[in-house]
Amino acid sequence: MKDILPVAEFAGKIRENIETVFLGKTEVVDMLITAFLARGHVLLEDVPGTGKTILSRAFAASLNLGFARIQCTPDLLPADILGVSVWRQDDDGRKGQFVYRPGPIVNQFVLVDEINRATPRAQSALLEAMGETQITIEGKRLALPEPFFVMATENPVEFEGTFPLPEAQKDRFLLSLSIGYPQAGAEAMILENQRRITHPVTDIKPVASAEEIAPLQEAVSRIYVDPVVKDYLLALVAATRNEQRLRTGISPRGSLALYRAAQAYAAIRNRNYVTPEDVKDMAPSVFRQRFLLSSDAFVRGVKPDRIIQSILDSTLVPEYRTSS
Repeated sequence: MKDILPVAEFAGKIRENIETVFLGKTEVVDMLITAFLARGHVLLEDVPGTGKTILSRAFAASLNLGFARIQCTPDLLPADILGVSVWRQDDDGRKGQFVYRPGPIVNQFVLVDEINRATPRAQSALLEAMGETQITIEGKRLALPEPFFVMATENPVEFEGTFPLPEAQKDRFLLSLSIGYPQAGAEAMILENQRRITHPVTDIKPVASAEEIAPLQEAVSRIYVDPVVKDYLLALVAATRNEQRLRTGISPRGSLALYRAAQAYAAIRNRNYVTPEDVKDMAPSVFRQRFLLSSDAFVRGVKPDRIIQSILDSTLVPEYRTSS
């Protein structure tokens, strides 16, 4: 267990720091840390006012990461995200050259607020960045800073003036999460904590640095996954492909996402091996945004979470013991 302790300690420090301003949602915080350590991205689907922006700001501040926010609107252009080359003249005014002015995507932590309000053209500007950690500007590839993490928010209630995310875009997110409303006790503490002019998130201090992250992410990628656990993971994926209520099942990219998420989840739980329970716990957040309902299921209002639960209930969880 010695080689895993730094990962668990890292997660504990970040969790404790975030929860000074984001109260009562430990599971959501852990899922965010899991996605980050697995080198994935997160889609937060929830109603306005549940703390999505506060969560992202607190997370970025805890790691002292370069932070940028993209507020999506129908008139947002790809250049507003990626950046643009501008003409800059020399001092004598005779010569000049185009100089690239980076957009907000060239940051370590990028919050894409209300992503479904951006047009498909603007949404597509995120695909290469999220999939390959690079962007292409005027035919030239530009590597994005490491670590690179995107957290996008989506309002699932309001549909006027929105553009549904295509499947290719949703598939770029490792996890899909929902914060939900706080419990009464936590909400009372929120009211008390914000009896001040400035928001408490401005008091967040870094408890880790960007330099620490790469070794931790590398350690997560080495978490052991037994063939028994791997077979269980693949059985869940196969069940989605045979599910009549779905037009398409989970793709190999989705299988890999579940594999990596389970590794990171095991690591922050201070284990150097993945259990079937880790896979089962991570499956809903990995599968949710990747499901494409059949026409009949869509008309009948079947929810993806209901299908996920039926798959988890009907797939035998193997007995697994380790001497680690």
